[in-house]
Amino acid sequence: MEISDIIITGDTPGVEWRLPVFRFKGTKPEAPRTYIQAALHANELPGTALLHFLLERLRQADTDGAILGDITVVPQANPIGSAQSLFGELQGRFDLGSRANFNRDFPLISLSERDTLLEDLDRYSAADRLKRHLIHMALGAELVLDLHCDDEGLPYAYIDEAFWPEAADLAATLDMKAVLLSDGESSAFEEAVGYAWKNEAEGRKRTALPGRLSVTVELRGTRDVYPEIARKDAEGVWQFLLGRGVVTGARLDLPTFAGRAVPLDNIEMIRAPVSGAILFHRDIGESVKAGDLLATILAKPGMPDGAVEVRAPQDGLIVTRVSTRFARRRSDLMKIACAEPSSAARKPGTLEA
Repeated sequence: MEISDIIITGDTPGVEWRLPVFRFKGTKPEAPRTYIQAALHANELPGTALLHFLLERLRQADTDGAILGDITVVPQANPIGSAQSLFGELQGRFDLGSRANFNRDFPLISLSERDTLLEDLDRYSAADRLKRHLIHMALGAELVLDLHCDDEGLPYAYIDEAFWPEAADLAATLDMKAVLLSDGESSAFEEAVGYAWKNEAEGRKRTALPGRLSVTVELRGTRDVYPEIARKDAEGVWQFLLGRGVVTGARLDLPTFAGRAVPLDNIEMIRAPVSGAILFHRDIGESVKAGDLLATILAKPGMPDGAVEVRAPQDGLIVTRVSTRFARRRSDLMKIACAEPSSAARKPGTLEA
């Protein structure tokens, strides 16, 4: 195992960040190369906990000669975000300097342009330099896992349709309850990796990428950071690596993926019609019917007409719920995975900012 730091120089004098990178050299050149990162949104830590325990397993596998394909692991992918605290609250989703989402605006390039990512880095802000280092490492692999989490949520993933249903093995080993099939139309990390692969050959865009995978894994909610859960998830990733021939060892007899796989157009983004305190009536993991009461918003507490009901637009599975209990008008409340497309218009790309 090799451990090294990538130095990200700050945009003001005397500031720099260190990005620790763990590398394992495989013994089988034809085995898939793997890149795994966590906490790109710095306050999303279930993936960091997972990788802590996975690295224990990988170190032992390295000693035993059980690592077949090269593996690169970045347990805390965003030291810039980890240093952002406002009034005691970690601000890890957006760069406070530019207001940009740390998981947006990754370079959309062809795979042949990979080496250009690290040229003339002084032209870019610290956040953009970080992004260019991360995607440069990822594009040296065939299997790319970007570990995130939601506010409150089931284990689920965003997977480009180009990787489905082959990626059902990862969904099964991590016991995902839902897979949201994305359209590959954003500049988020996993879709930027997929974009480079699809445009590997000049003038020809691939629509299927067998043997490759770039995925955003959502590991439940921000507070689901517990040793027993992290060990279970680390075992799930280990079993995925076993199945893909990245490592060798005993495999568990795992069930096939039995959750829901739906396109993003079938996700109902439940938003607050008014501002006020949120009273949730339904929880994540529950199946609902059209018209079911999901939440009540106390827009005018104490007034006879002060409570506004929010109901399910169609049948579906509640995948996520916000952790806050105060809503601004039109703020997100829930994601519901449904069998039919939503009647709400959706722009191509991600569901949230």
